[in-house]
Amino acid sequence: MIYAENILICIAVPLAISALYVKGNARRFVITFLIGMITCLLAAYIGGFYKLASGLSNDDTSIFISPVVEEILKLLPILFFINVFELKGKEVLLTAVGIGTGFATFENCCYILNSSAQNLSIILIRGAAVGVMHIVSMVTLAMVLHVLKRVNIFSFAGIMGALSFSMTIHAFYNLLVSEPGIPSYLGYALPLITAVLLCFIDRKLKLSDM
Repeated sequence: MIYAENILICIAVPLAISALYVKGNARRFVITFLIGMITCLLAAYIGGFYKLASGLSNDDTSIFISPVVEEILKLLPILFFINVFELKGKEVLLTAVGIGTGFATFENCCYILNSSAQNLSIILIRGAAVGVMHIVSMVTLAMVLHVLKRVNIFSFAGIMGALSFSMTIHAFYNLLVSEPGIPSYLGYALPLITAVLLCFIDRKLKLSDM
């Protein structure tokens, strides 16, 4: 058994202090990284509650509950920053990447401390698949939200559509890796392939520079 709150404090305090000494995009990334870790802890609380209340198995929870809870919680701080600070383009993308990276890092730290770090293949999967998946879902969400603002359809329906898209990516990944064999291998490769594709799309359309 691990105490996730203690792990959060141990990682968050040095990062919070470091934010005092940096400015601009560096500070934004540190702050959103912290928000991502806190979001991960909240998602664990809420997801764990729904798992116990519904009686679902671990696999069913990861497919039907976790993507919904986690993507909603990751969306809320982005909407806050967009509406309060009127972020655009590169700033929106940086905020999303910070939140996704913080979420993935904290989740991986808790997993490693709970399950040990002796199996290199599992560690590689956690880092290159699960961790990247959280970043990919956030980058996708940020790109869609930015496009919605550019075409002046930043409405509730548009936001829900963007959220549904990121949930689908998350749930599809969890569904693939829940099945042993070829489906799981495809699932492990999906985040990295999607990350490269999104990077190509961003450079081609120059969404982050708009």
